[in-house]
Amino acid sequence: MSLSASVTARALDLPPLYSLVALREAGDAFAHARAIAAEKGAGTLVWVGRYDLAEFAVVLEPDEALVKARLALYACMNALADALASLAPPGRPITFDWPDAIHIDDVLVGGGRLGWPEGTREDETPDWLVFSAMIRTAVAREDESGRKPMAGALEELGFDAIDTGEIIASFSRHLMTAFYERSEIGFTPLARRWLERFASKDRDVQIADNGDLVVSEKAQRGFTGRRSLAEALASPSWLDPATGMPWL
Repeated sequence: MSLSASVTARALDLPPLYSLVALREAGDAFAHARAIAAEKGAGTLVWVGRYDLAEFAVVLEPDEALVKARLALYACMNALADALASLAPPGRPITFDWPDAIHIDDVLVGGGRLGWPEGTREDETPDWLVFSAMIRTAVAREDESGRKPMAGALEELGFDAIDTGEIIASFSRHLMTAFYERSEIGFTPLARRWLERFASKDRDVQIADNGDLVVSEKAQRGFTGRRSLAEALASPSWLDPATGMPWL
């Protein structure tokens, strides 16, 4: 999987391999990136200019069949967690809930999504992939009566002077490192790093070659067997279907 070289807009401090597309606050990074992926190509990064969310999407260029290309989710989630960890206050652990939700100190702050062209077969190389993320940085409304007790925003977790552009720029650099590592040493180390942040900390959980979660009978998690990555990505657990934003 690679990011192609392109002309970079300088509104964000992005590495030269990225090309920035900025949207207004009402934009949808995931939908827009999917719409322009075939035309704009790999390395295109779509950024929605909101103060309460770090919302962005990046177009990737897979070089393997979809069944393997979906493993990019784990590299992207690791990069997102690394970006947040570099800005987090001390003592705020960052963990995952499978496969795409991200928590800080057990508080759900957002997550990632992965998309590809509709109709792509499992054994077919997708023309593109889109990874998109939303991280809630601030609470945008006064009425918090409907909030989930374990969902929140970075400002509530002690993050100072939150700069959504800094989060996205940091992610872009960590993602390049993750893909380089995968090309050099394979997927196993990336999977291991993801599992180290998996909220269960259960060593009887593994990631299969196609990205599925395999839970051993020894795991004592109330579920044993195999969970499909493809099915999980179809309905992100961290995303409120009523609002299209992270649960709050």
